[in-house]
Amino acid sequence: MKKYFLLVISIALIGPLVQAQEDNYQWLEEVDGKKSLEFVEKENKATFEELSSEKDYESIYDKSLEIYNSSERIAYPTIQGDYIYNFWKDKDHARGIWRRSTLESYTIGEPIWETLLDIDELSEKDNVKWVYKGSNGLYPNYDRFLIQLSKGGGDAVIIKEFDVNKKEFIENGFFIDEAKSDASYVDENTLIVSTDFGEGTMTTSGYSNQVKLWKRGTLLEEAQLIYEGETTDVGTFGAVLRDGAKTYPLINQYESIFSAQYSVWINNKIIKLDIPNDANPSAILNNQFIVQLKSDWVVDGVTYKMGTLISLNFTELLKGNKEIQVILEPDEFSSISEISTTKNKLLVNILSNVISQLYIYSFDNNTWKNQKVSAPDFGTISIAATSEISDLYFYDFQNFITPSTLYTADAADNTFKAYKSLPAFFDSSKYKVEQFNAKSKDGTMIPYFMVSAKEMEYNGTNPTLVYAYGGFEIPMQPYYISTYGVSWLENGGVFVMANIRGGGEFGPKWHQDGIKEKRQNVFDDLYAVSEDLISNKITSPEHLGVMGGSNGGLLVGVAFTQRPDLYNAIVCLVPLLDMQRYNKLLAGASWMGEYGNPDVPEEWEYIKKYSPYHNLKAEVKYPEVFFYTSTRDDRVHPGHARKMVAKMKDSGYKTYYYENTEGGHAGSSTNEQRAKMNAMTFSYLLMKLK
Repeated sequence: MKKYFLLVISIALIGPLVQAQEDNYQWLEEVDGKKSLEFVEKENKATFEELSSEKDYESIYDKSLEIYNSSERIAYPTIQGDYIYNFWKDKDHARGIWRRSTLESYTIGEPIWETLLDIDELSEKDNVKWVYKGSNGLYPNYDRFLIQLSKGGGDAVIIKEFDVNKKEFIENGFFIDEAKSDASYVDENTLIVSTDFGEGTMTTSGYSNQVKLWKRGTLLEEAQLIYEGETTDVGTFGAVLRDGAKTYPLINQYESIFSAQYSVWINNKIIKLDIPNDANPSAILNNQFIVQLKSDWVVDGVTYKMGTLISLNFTELLKGNKEIQVILEPDEFSSISEISTTKNKLLVNILSNVISQLYIYSFDNNTWKNQKVSAPDFGTISIAATSEISDLYFYDFQNFITPSTLYTADAADNTFKAYKSLPAFFDSSKYKVEQFNAKSKDGTMIPYFMVSAKEMEYNGTNPTLVYAYGGFEIPMQPYYISTYGVSWLENGGVFVMANIRGGGEFGPKWHQDGIKEKRQNVFDDLYAVSEDLISNKITSPEHLGVMGGSNGGLLVGVAFTQRPDLYNAIVCLVPLLDMQRYNKLLAGASWMGEYGNPDVPEEWEYIKKYSPYHNLKAEVKYPEVFFYTSTRDDRVHPGHARKMVAKMKDSGYKTYYYENTEGGHAGSSTNEQRAKMNAMTFSYLLMKLK
């Protein structure tokens, strides 16, 4: 599961605004309420008018849109049988087209694209702002797909069956109405489905707690229930594990976002897999079940350490036996960031001090052996696509000032060659990338990257933007900052990416040191990086800003309420901010494994110390925060940002607020919307920090 008050200031004007018994801003949680949308419209109008009048707005918008619409962009592949599939947006296809090319023509660099589904045409025909959310094909011929479409970009989708040869949806084919659903082919006539099956079938997090097998030609309500979780779980999801031609229906019962019971459906019965609930299974390759451990696991007196990648003989595991092989045990400075398989090989992407290294593993004579791929150094490698029928794969390499390059590779003989590179959207020769460490409050060293002009003066006046996330074991890695280059670097800015705790840069412990009662570590790490930039005379509080989205939106919300002295600009994107009600809004309950449960008094004790909504103070010199969210975000509720803005404005603080009417948790659905968001963001930053 991968596919977020006081209203009257007390007489004591200094100090926390005590929360009233009733949250008088709760009306803003009514997403499409008339009064709520009037608030949004008023704030949007004021913010857009001010930011779009900044002198750099039009230039940033035009340059950003040019990048987003560039025909020179890489058409990233998905390999399905003998075809390459790709989803593409440009100026002529605002909502995008789903298309394919033969594998042969694509790999020689001359793809002949065949449009399968035009989302703009479909949106016009249905009078719905459809957003393409992905597809799931029928192995091994891939002539049928389950297409996911969202109304406005939210996580809830409809799922419709599509015939790629006829280029049309299949009449009377599989169809699942709008919900947060998962569906995969078990075979041509059977799906494994988790969705909203009706009353009592959804969890408090808004996901399904049932998995069913659905036969073609029958009604969804007649599907066979094969597993049911608890309504208090995050959710229970069905999927398919495949080992060559063997198919295993998989059930994942997530008790929390980091803990699940894994089972398979074989011979009309459930077999629970005896692995740790916090482990992360990823694939089966030649009967080896690939699992990454998130905590120490003792089996037959042997301790397999946290972070280790292991494999188990799958057929023996189904019998309750554990035949374990160690694939890789990362050291304290490394972690596993990505695991993929080709027909015969295992690809493991490793982060070493936040720099990627790619290895090919083979299972020979009951032992795992590896070869390193001689990919470019000092950047981020990501697996773009793998084949189930050969050892062909594609990987991407990029760093902050090096444009993305897609490589085609063969895992069988460890060969590769450059397939296509992005053009340089800004002159990288003027900039340098450096990596530093800052000492956090508890002495932990926190790495960060800095991109700056080679001729930068160390005078404390450089406009500097820090980007960070710090949650859910997600690492922040170097990437080609094309729009940041033309919008920020070329306007004299310095860009910093902070690798704070809570992320996955150094494995499970790096994450676990930043959750629940340890969350203040995450915030202290950000402050340490910020103070390091100031002490080294890169910048000063007057010229320092910070940006984060989703969990990162919470991070920067805490930053300006805890340390308003450090920053003069805050970009707070699709944020969590009301940490007392976050678990009652949309998917919020699913994140209690990360933040804790505010309804438990002992846990609210540590949450309330940082909840931005509850720690706003009167008569403090806060930066004028820019909040951005989406009406159609059905993951992190837009009410978080709405309520914070309303509370701040009623308390006398100036804010900037923009709520896109579509876009889901991504914040935008089209390239034009992305360019507009970019132009507002950097116009705000340049206004505040230059």
